[in-house]
Amino acid sequence: MDLLKQFQQNWIRRKFSSSAAETILLAVSGGGDSMAMANLFLKSNIKFAVAHCNFQLRGAEADKDEDLVCIWCKENSITFHSTRFDTKQASVEWKKGTQETARILRYEWLESVRLGHRYSKTATAHHANDNIETLLMNLFKGTGISGLHGIPVMNGPIIRPLLFAQKEDILEYIKINEIIFREDASNATDAYLRNAVRLHIMPVLKEWFPNVVQNVSESIDRFAQVEMLYKKAIDHEKKKLTEQRGQDIYIPTRKLEKCEPLETICYELFTPYGFSSAQTPQIISLLASETGHFISSATHHIIRNRDFLVLTNVSAEETDIVMIEAAPHKVDTAKYRFSFSITGKPSSIPTDNKLACIDMDKIDFPLILRKWKTGDYFYPLGMGMKKKKLSNFFIDNKVPLHEKEQIWVLECNKRIAWVAGMRLDERFKIKSSTEKVLMVRCELK
Repeated sequence: MDLLKQFQQNWIRRKFSSSAAETILLAVSGGGDSMAMANLFLKSNIKFAVAHCNFQLRGAEADKDEDLVCIWCKENSITFHSTRFDTKQASVEWKKGTQETARILRYEWLESVRLGHRYSKTATAHHANDNIETLLMNLFKGTGISGLHGIPVMNGPIIRPLLFAQKEDILEYIKINEIIFREDASNATDAYLRNAVRLHIMPVLKEWFPNVVQNVSESIDRFAQVEMLYKKAIDHEKKKLTEQRGQDIYIPTRKLEKCEPLETICYELFTPYGFSSAQTPQIISLLASETGHFISSATHHIIRNRDFLVLTNVSAEETDIVMIEAAPHKVDTAKYRFSFSITGKPSSIPTDNKLACIDMDKIDFPLILRKWKTGDYFYPLGMGMKKKKLSNFFIDNKVPLHEKEQIWVLECNKRIAWVAGMRLDERFKIKSSTEKVLMVRCELK
């Protein structure tokens, strides 16, 4: 069966559009794959427009790509959209690689064109060989089950109508139909990871497994279906294990310990928050750790706090629990600014409730700064060793409900050392033997 017929049958089977009146936006670079895609749309009488990105990375060669696509659209009376990016400058500003920067620029612009002109979908020319390369890269990087589905055929408004086709079939179609295209010279180098996989790994696989593209493509379809079942099981476990408290997520350690397979569940629970597969053993080790132990990703902490693992945002303004690893230190929450410093013993104890003077002999870092919760208690300074629940302490001090919700406590070794802005705990007060003091100030922002 020729490629055109396969394309048309696949278009109907996949239900890429719900109406013949819809217009699809095609991402066309000027290379063979995207020019073949444009030709297939044209011959199939599917309404479409063309969008071309000039990343200005290849000088005059990139300009010739743009000219080719523009001329083709004029000759075939197709609406043409184009843009130019200073990709190198954006790469420096964003501190990302050139390929990643180009990808972000491309997809953001394509979506803006799609929305601005009310096109129903955006089509890219990814094919089966691209899909295998993606699968291999994901596998080598350790992306887990989610990486085995390769490139999705449909992902929101993005569709890949050539994903069924092998590169050899596309090249044959180009030859038969005398389609003009431009070859990107950078594709012949292994400067980029995908090119290295294409040039060095795929040829070896094809030599030993001649039907590798077809066989792996069929496996990718099965992997995608298996992933659907896998996600349902993982979502079920997440619902049983996680509890949202304010802006943080609490996971009971005893429940988590009983889960099987533990490594897989921990991986799926925490990778969405920036934790890598290599950190999974460290996460599991927190189940046997004391309160205060934690590990971090670029965006989140997982903190062992009593009988829970608490998943919290690194930004104090977006969390209800913060780790204080040392002093001096400053923390900005949504409402308050906390500052921590270590000094000698003051000549007189400040009477300002916004300032806590804590005996350093009683302090073990890391400390936990968190919102108070029901069941919390402490030993209010001046009341001796008389325990009092915070809820009752707030009633006695006539704290309004809306203010009570914003009260923070400083915790050390599972004991509340200070109800921020209100009262120190008796156990942490300065004594005659005190030499060093942890000074903690709480101020409205």
